[in-house]
Amino acid sequence: MQTRKPMVLVVEDEPLLRMNTVDMVEEAGFPTLEAANATQAIQILENRSDISIILSDIDMPPGMDGMALVALVRRRWPPVAIILVSGQVASADVVIPDGGRFFSKPVRPAELIATLEQMAA
Repeated sequence: MQTRKPMVLVVEDEPLLRMNTVDMVEEAGFPTLEAANATQAIQILENRSDISIILSDIDMPPGMDGMALVALVRRRWPPVAIILVSGQVASADVVIPDGGRFFSKPVRPAELIATLEQMAA
């Protein structure tokens, strides 16, 4: 029997990158929601109880960036797994919450999907 995979919230301000990431995650069998910025992501998290994984870009103008978003998520929704991605920030400069993962852009789909599968297990 196929068990349902957990809901993934994709947070990315670039529409094309967001669409491509959502497609990649959905093709791997994960249901997804999407947000264009941290404010939208917080609104979704406040209104849904089924989000298990957040996949967020770090660089998101204006306002809160991805690192501030995931720090807030860790405080308010501790069970939510976290994946951060960035094309601008070096991994040495990324503050990753416990149990979180970081990927540099461009993200290799096989690595991202493998990480989602691990987090879903």
